[in-house]
Amino acid sequence: MNAAAGLVAAWLAELAGQRRQSAHTIDAYRRDLALLVELAGDTPLPALQAHHIRRFLAQLHGRGLSGRSLARVLSAWRGFYRWLGLRGEAAQNPVAGVRPPKSPKALPRALSPDEANALLGPTGDDALDILSLRDQAIFELFYSSGLRLSELAALDLGCLADVAAGEVRVLGKRGKERIVPVGSQARAALAAWAARRGELLRADSADEPALFLGKNGGRLSVRMIQSRLKRRALLRGLPTHVHPHMLRHSFASHVLQSSGDLRAVQEMLGHASIASTQVYTHLDFQHLAKVYDAAHPRAKKKPADR
Repeated sequence: MNAAAGLVAAWLAELAGQRRQSAHTIDAYRRDLALLVELAGDTPLPALQAHHIRRFLAQLHGRGLSGRSLARVLSAWRGFYRWLGLRGEAAQNPVAGVRPPKSPKALPRALSPDEANALLGPTGDDALDILSLRDQAIFELFYSSGLRLSELAALDLGCLADVAAGEVRVLGKRGKERIVPVGSQARAALAAWAARRGELLRADSADEPALFLGKNGGRLSVRMIQSRLKRRALLRGLPTHVHPHMLRHSFASHVLQSSGDLRAVQEMLGHASIASTQVYTHLDFQHLAKVYDAAHPRAKKKPADR
């Protein structure tokens, strides 16, 4: 392992061990730092200057990275150099003051209530299939409680006692615990899955604590959850690519449309800042604007305008 790779590995190990960053975050930082090592070439990382960073930024922009992606990359690099500075490995932070190009803020894509119903509706003949029972419990829980993918995949069997009482306890970003409600349909789907979960256990996985299991009796991976959700969406004829975070967006948007309680939605999503939750007010306004355009006689377009 060369010097640059050793420094990166040490920083990532500290993030994972002491700061309790999620595996997903660590993987993202690892990719971002790999770009820095690649672009630095033979120049030692502690010797890089601000002009190097600006040039790297231009190169990555030329490869097609958006302003949003570049902002994330710069954030990782900035944190890495801050850590190097604290250890006396770098005299300055070359990323300080470097800003990514601005890019339009994309609104999260949420399913409409009709699309959510189409996705989660009765499974018909699939109701007898154990994998379909498992998938139904997963998708209902995503939509019912607005969980992140990593939070849902990490649930253990012991959570069913809380679920029976109408709530689930999860560990969110930075290991912060929160409790969110679980709706009646999600509770019923989870009970149906729990009654047959043991059928997937094997002799070597009898003690597996995971709530959701794969065919091999082990914990279901996040990749498999994504794949099964994509498969369900295609089978139900949904027009867009549906991913787990879209169900979280849909949960937030639909609760906000019904209640208007931004603080409650923030609490349930586990957002540290209300600003992260406010994006759903824009979705809500988009929905209201569509309803207004369709319903108000003075909002309808005239033939000449079309």
